Amino acid sequence: MPVKWGILGASGFARQHMAPAIHAAEGAVLAGLATSSRDKAQPFRAFQPDLQRYDTYDALLADPEIEAVYIPLPNHLHVEWAKKAMAAGKHVLCEKPIALQASEIDELIALRDKTGLVATEAYMIVHHPQWKRVKHLVEDGAIGILMHVEGVFTYNNAGQDDNIRHDPFKGGGGIPDIGVYTYGATRWVTGQEPEMITQSDLTYENGVDVIARVAAQFDCFTAHWVNSMRMHPLQTMTFHGDQGAIRMTAPFNANVYDVARIEIHQQDLGLRVERFPSDNHYKLQVEAFCRSVRKGHALEWSLEDAQGTQAMIDAIYAKAKAG
Repeated sequence: MPVKWGILGASGFARQHMAPAIHAAEGAVLAGLATSSRDKAQPFRAFQPDLQRYDTYDALLADPEIEAVYIPLPNHLHVEWAKKAMAAGKHVLCEKPIALQASEIDELIALRDKTGLVATEAYMIVHHPQWKRVKHLVEDGAIGILMHVEGVFTYNNAGQDDNIRHDPFKGGGGIPDIGVYTYGATRWVTGQEPEMITQSDLTYENGVDVIARVAAQFDCFTAHWVNSMRMHPLQTMTFHGDQGAIRMTAPFNANVYDVARIEIHQQDLGLRVERFPSDNHYKLQVEAFCRSVRKGHALEWSLEDAQGTQAMIDAIYAKAKAG
């Protein structure tokens, strides 16, 4: 039996990516949307005519037919509505960052464990086969001993004053939006946590970080990441070992920014390129979530994983503040 999904809010991201993914995913049915606007519901009904609209978020949560809830609300509302959804007996998939402080995730973990519900952050990249391949290659020693990780994720939204990413009171900033990817992906592939944040050079505008140059020391390797809302769009992740390197050319918006491609440079073997032209990580994420709900399968990304990345973000902000 497919999992019946509801969405809290008719956000542009939900309309463009996650609602179509839920609709297309095996084992899922997009059943409900909470929005007071009939006009905002229309694009969703274009591909799901039977979609039930609820005037309020609470009304959707009160419907016993809805089993799982996707939360694409502004960052500062994630914890509040994730807690309300679980209290209403719903499984929860919440957009990143699921919280604005690592300590806030403790209560979500406690609720998940108490209720037995599936609850996690919507960290879609770990469901993409290119990332699973990179993780396997690094763990299998394809590049020898990992020495350094380099990550870049930038775009330019200067002049978009009404963009929610520019609102410090709603969890805005480049790090909550895209730093979560460069930092979290490093942690996920390597299975390591940073021992020390060695550089935190942040540029702020109107209370939010718009450029972040961050470095860290891990147990056996170093890492450096650049994230920005003021630079030309660029995405790349490189895992550099003593016997090879792996470079990803579209690590975060696969097949939107560019075709998902892995360049594997190996000593004495030259360059090998692997492409992943058709995989949709949003759809794969929903299908994995549904398998967890119906069959108890372990999630690729847990609340504890999200908390680890948020702890890193907390440390980065603290390091910048301390100078």
